[in-house]
Amino acid sequence: MCPLWPFHSLFMYASVLGPLWVISSSVMAHVTSKTSLWGVNFDPTELLLPMDSMSTVKFSAPLKEDEIYFGLVRVITSDGSIATPSPADKIYILKNENISNSGNWTSAFNITGNFLGYAEVHLQLRDNRSQTVLSSSSSITVKVVRNERVVDKLFTYSVAVLVSVIYINFGCALDWSAFKKTVRRPIGPIIGFISQFLAMPLISFGLGKWLFYDSVPMQLGMFFTGVSPAGGASNIWTYILGGNLNLSITMTTISTFAAFAMMPLWIFSLGQVIFQQDRLGVPYSRIAMFAFGLVIPLALGFFIQKYLPRMTKIMVRILKPFSALLILFIIIFAIVTNLYLFELFTWKILVAGLGLPWLGYVCGWMAANVFKQPPSDALAIAIETGIQNTGIAIFLLRFSLEQPEADLTTVVPVAAAVMTPVPLLLMYIYRKCSGRWNKKEETLSLEDDDKIVSVESARVTEPHIIGIGNIK
Repeated sequence: MCPLWPFHSLFMYASVLGPLWVISSSVMAHVTSKTSLWGVNFDPTELLLPMDSMSTVKFSAPLKEDEIYFGLVRVITSDGSIATPSPADKIYILKNENISNSGNWTSAFNITGNFLGYAEVHLQLRDNRSQTVLSSSSSITVKVVRNERVVDKLFTYSVAVLVSVIYINFGCALDWSAFKKTVRRPIGPIIGFISQFLAMPLISFGLGKWLFYDSVPMQLGMFFTGVSPAGGASNIWTYILGGNLNLSITMTTISTFAAFAMMPLWIFSLGQVIFQQDRLGVPYSRIAMFAFGLVIPLALGFFIQKYLPRMTKIMVRILKPFSALLILFIIIFAIVTNLYLFELFTWKILVAGLGLPWLGYVCGWMAANVFKQPPSDALAIAIETGIQNTGIAIFLLRFSLEQPEADLTTVVPVAAAVMTPVPLLLMYIYRKCSGRWNKKEETLSLEDDDKIVSVESARVTEPHIIGIGNIK
C-alpha cells in the first residue's frame, strides 16, 4: 500500500472544490461590485418617534437616464421590531413624472414606531431581476421613545400618598425613647451607613462592569442604583418581618440626608470611570423631596402619639395589615405599569436585578454579625442595605441620558425593584407557615399531655375506689 494513500482523497477534493470556490468568489465579487452607493437625502435625517405612532419621511435621490427604468425601490430597516416602514415591504415604482429637471427623484414613506430603541432605515434601488443596484450612502436614524402615560402618574401619586400615610403610622408606633438611645449609641446606624455607601456602590460597579462590559448606559444604570440611598420599603419590610423598626427608621433618615454628600462623591469619582461626560448631575430636589416626605409624616405621627392616645392605638393596630397591603399594591402596580420593560429582560438583566439587592442583604447581615448585633438589629441592617431607592436611580438616568437610552437603561433599577422583595416575601411566608405549624404541634402536645394526665389520674383513683368497695 502506498504510504501517501490518506492524502489521495484530500487531493481529489481539493482538485474539485478549489476551482468551484474560485469561480463562486469571482461571481460574488462581480455581483457586489455592481452595487454602488446612492446619494439619497432624507428629510428629516433623524426621527424621534413615540411608540405606536407614525411619521412621514421625505427623500430625494439623483438618478441618471439609464437608472430610471430600473423600476424598484425598497425601504430597508435594520430592526423591524423597533421601527418598520409603512406599509411594510412596499415597492415604489419609479415614474418619469416623479423626476425633476435636475434629475432628482422625490418621494416619501411612512415609519411606525413599535418599541423602544434605535433603528437605521435606508433605501435600495433594484433592477427587474430584484438585484440591488444602488444602496443609499446615508440612512435615517429612528429613535423610538415612550410617552408618559396617565397610569404612570397615577402610580407615582398613589404610592406617594400611601407611603405618607404609613409613615404617619410609623410615627405613632415608634418608640421615641429607643430612637434616642439608638442615636446616642449609633453602632447599628454606622454599620448600615458603611454597608449602604461603601459596599453597595462597589458591588454595583463590579456587577455592571462584569455583566454589561459592552454597554456604558447599562453600567451607568447599575451604578446609579447602587449609589442611591435606602428605600422607604425597608422600614415596611423590617416591621413585617419583626426587625428593629426604630433602628430601621433611624438608618433610613441618616441614609437619606447623607445622600446629599455621598452620591456626588461616588458619581464624580468612580462614576467618571463609567461615564466620561460632564452631564452628570445629582437630583438634589428629588432627594430633598424624599427627605421631607420621610420627616413630616413621622413628625405628624409623633404628635398623634403624644396628644391622641386612642387614635394611636387604632393606627398601631392597623399598621401590619396596612403595610402588607401596601407592599402587595406596589409590587402588582409596578409590574403592570412597567410591563413593557419585561420585553427587554435578558439573563444579564435578571442576574443584575437579583445580584445587587441579594448581595446587599448578605453584606449587611454579615457586617452586623461580625459586630455581634442582636438578631432584630441584624435583620434591620440587612434589609436597609439591600433595598435601594430605585426612584432616585431612575431620575438620575433620565437626567443624564437622552431618550430612548434613558428609558432603556431604567430596566436595571426596575429589575432590582422587582427582585428585591422576593427573598423577603419568601421569609415572610416561611415564618407564617412555621408559626402555624408550631401552633399545631403545641396544640397536639397539649392535648396529649391532657390525655396522659387524665389516664394517670384514673390510674390513681381506681385503686382507691376499689379499696373503698372492699371496705364496704
